[in-house]
Amino acid sequence: MKLLAGLGNPGEKYRLTRHNVGFMVAERLAAVAGIALKRKGHQALYGAGRVAAVETTVLLPQTYMNLSGASIGSALKSLGIAPGDLIVVHDDIDLPFGRIKFKFGGGHGGHNGIRHIRQVLGHGDFVRCKIGVGRPVGEGDVVAHVLKPFSSAERKVLDQVLDGAVDALRIALCEGVEAGMNAYNNRDLFTS
Repeated sequence: MKLLAGLGNPGEKYRLTRHNVGFMVAERLAAVAGIALKRKGHQALYGAGRVAAVETTVLLPQTYMNLSGASIGSALKSLGIAPGDLIVVHDDIDLPFGRIKFKFGGGHGGHNGIRHIRQVLGHGDFVRCKIGVGRPVGEGDVVAHVLKPFSSAERKVLDQVLDGAVDALRIALCEGVEAGMNAYNNRDLFTS
């Protein structure tokens, strides 16, 4: 069994922000796989089903981004899933908008959600699926940037980005993370 956790902030206010792209991807994957995200527990909304042939629980922590580790740690323990079978989907400002990158382990890269997960688990030995949201223009405020909705130009291709991320995750879940890396790392998920 795999645990796929999409990071984001709960509530309508944040629904379409860059910081919630992890939620968006996880919700899209669940919809494509026919997994209903209606169960409540682990301070999250979640559902279980199959992504292709792989038993997968999709989790949307409802703790706010910076406390995501509490939800993910609870789910891993309760469901008996090893951290090596965890994939966390999250936004990354160091990748250009629409680019994807899988990574196993490593630091938090300034991402407070990842920082908290590492703190709760005591390590960073899990897979990350980073979705590029780009940096603010010039010396712009990073926090304000990620908490703003996608620009109109970004929204025009956002569906392509989400669909590409879902395909990349399907490959990573079914064929292994290395296959997902080989197929998608540093690839733009949209065509302009």
